[in-house]
Amino acid sequence: MKITRLFKEFFDTEKAGGLTLIAFTLLSLILANSGFGESYHHLWEGSIAGLSLEHWINDGLMAIFFLLIGLELEREIYKGELSNIKDAMFPIFGALGGMFVPAALFLAYNYGTSTQSGAGIPMATDIAFALGILSLLGNRVPASLKIFLTALAVIDDLGAIMIIAIFYTKTLIWANLLFALGIFSVLLVLNRLKVHNLIPYIIGGIVMWYFMLHSGVHATITGVLLAFAIPFGDGGKQSPSYILQHILHKPVAFLIIPIFALANTAIIFSGDIVDILSQDYSIGIVLGLVVGKPLGIFLLAYFAVAIGLCKLPEDLNWKAIIGVGFLGGIGFTMSIFITLLAFDDAAIINNAKLVILISSLIAGLIGFLSLKFSLKKEVVEDLVE
Repeated sequence: MKITRLFKEFFDTEKAGGLTLIAFTLLSLILANSGFGESYHHLWEGSIAGLSLEHWINDGLMAIFFLLIGLELEREIYKGELSNIKDAMFPIFGALGGMFVPAALFLAYNYGTSTQSGAGIPMATDIAFALGILSLLGNRVPASLKIFLTALAVIDDLGAIMIIAIFYTKTLIWANLLFALGIFSVLLVLNRLKVHNLIPYIIGGIVMWYFMLHSGVHATITGVLLAFAIPFGDGGKQSPSYILQHILHKPVAFLIIPIFALANTAIIFSGDIVDILSQDYSIGIVLGLVVGKPLGIFLLAYFAVAIGLCKLPEDLNWKAIIGVGFLGGIGFTMSIFITLLAFDDAAIINNAKLVILISSLIAGLIGFLSLKFSLKKEVVEDLVE
């Protein structure tokens, strides 16, 4: 199966970024539980222009992360795995199963309780971590499996963004939201007028982010909207979408996501781990990520193939799909992100982050071992522009 050079660059950057993310997470955990722990926590609470540093990271830098996700999704729709509706059905159904089954398992333990708002926590996949683990298997991973996991995770993140916008918007300020959407409309007009200079889009995106931040809708949504306003053209190396995606790859993977990890994985190990894991929200997270993700991805992908909506790629088998399903259970970045929106209690947030780390570790390990034994033969990739 042939893959584009930009996709290979995206995959290679994400896998290296995933390994970097692991290192920064470990560093954050060590610092948070060391003698410098109190100072380390205060660092992220420091105020800049009326917002805490952690707020700037989660609402500002993460908007750039979602801009990259949006650009990759746009490319997948126009030229990639999602450009052919029949091919797209396979990762789309897998992603839907990987969102709804984990949410259902979480709600089975938390519906009607004060923690039911955490249903979105096990629904998302961490692209960097998942691709980082997949990359450890080297040349045994066929291109179709890399593309499936990437498309799955991108669709997954789009679903998470929609859930954030719909379910985690507490107060809506219509005037600011309409200003933000008005700017988005202007950028779409520039797109239709074939304005390919990136500067007006970047300036418009910053202003749109400001109004979205003060609208009640989470500001990171701006990143995805901006991605679809930027001209895709023919998708070649001179197109604005390609240029910006190429520029953002490394800063997002090696700066933005590691900084997010430092700010949001300062988890203090305190209390009885058995007691923490026995909480309803903890059981929901563990079952959602470790059981719900692989089960949902496999069942709906299998259903889509069984009814003839799509077909299983020739170089894959269902064992590989199950293995990738477990990698989909690596929630991490997005799961932690939604935790911050879902809960207000600091102790619950801290404990939920710990459970996400444990669940992601278990899911990632099972996925790695499963794929290690199901992928035997090395493959050679054919690259196209």
